[in-house]
Amino acid sequence: MAKSSKIAAAPEPLAENAETQTPLDSALDDLIGYAMRRAQLKLFQNLIERLSTHDLRPAQFSALAIIDQTPGLMQADLAKALAIEPPQVVPLLNKLESRALAVRVRCKPDKRSYGIFLSKAGETLLKELKQIAAESDLDSTSALDSQERAELLRLLKKVYQA
Repeated sequence: MAKSSKIAAAPEPLAENAETQTPLDSALDDLIGYAMRRAQLKLFQNLIERLSTHDLRPAQFSALAIIDQTPGLMQADLAKALAIEPPQVVPLLNKLESRALAVRVRCKPDKRSYGIFLSKAGETLLKELKQIAAESDLDSTSALDSQERAELLRLLKKVYQA
């Protein structure tokens, strides 16, 4: 006698019009932090995808840009600029050094400190990465016109620089 192997079907979802259905996260609609996080995820997913062709992550791109702007800065200063804990800078820099994009140079006055510099390869790649990041940014914010984009950027800076 063979056993029946019927599996109970899942209940059918209510056939509601998708346009009139309340989004599952609507309880969070009035929270700026939630909206910022959702927007950040959208922007980062786009940027991560574009940077992946160079085997880099957004934090590594950010580090390259900061190092380029301030050659010779110390690891602690880079951590502060990236808003990360100092120990997190070490693997990030190790990756950049292993790719010959950045170098740590021992400081003469304080032999325990290292200044961070971009290599020629790092400088060259950064030019391309800046273009990629700018295109990604524009693509991810395409729902905004240039005036709205400028206002959003102004307001976000006001929040994080306060």
